[in-house]
Amino acid sequence: MSQGKLIVISAPSGSGKSTIINTILDAGTFDLQFSVSATNRNPRPGEVNGVHYHFMQTEDFREAVENGEFIEWEEVYPGRYYGTLRSEVDRQLEEGKDVILDIDVKGALNVKQMYGDKACTIFIEPPSIDELRRRLEGRGTDDAERINVRVGRAEYELSLAPQFDVRIVNDDLDKAVGMTSDAIAAFINA
Repeated sequence: MSQGKLIVISAPSGSGKSTIINTILDAGTFDLQFSVSATNRNPRPGEVNGVHYHFMQTEDFREAVENGEFIEWEEVYPGRYYGTLRSEVDRQLEEGKDVILDIDVKGALNVKQMYGDKACTIFIEPPSIDELRRRLEGRGTDDAERINVRVGRAEYELSLAPQFDVRIVNDDLDKAVGMTSDAIAAFINA
């Protein structure tokens, strides 16, 4: 059995990354395993441990970091940790499964450094910072201060985009889904 490959998709918040990933997974074109991230936040209504996230206590998360159990982790917001467990990804890859990761920009670059040619990093970009701000405001889930934090973080993340294997501007969702699918197919079939 051949080793699986790792597809890492990353983007600033509000760029449409999750929508693109879910559309591709729902289409069933690829046999991709979705890697479940770990977090120290509490589950939201309807979220199931091990399905949506591996929910961990803050102390357990920090201990896992110290023990090198994550291929990437990030304190995305003060006191809020997210990470990808090495054991889960390695198990899936060893089973010959192609794995897709939906992770933050710095984490994606860490994974690429760790897995090299076994990983393809795809960066989904908003058409502009102004459009990103409009999308975040349109969600209605964050106040103005939170949106400003997200936009500031997005500006930093966009500066890292040249380090990714593939960059896709999401100015048309169907087109962005198609381009992302094409990039995944090219990598898996290489």
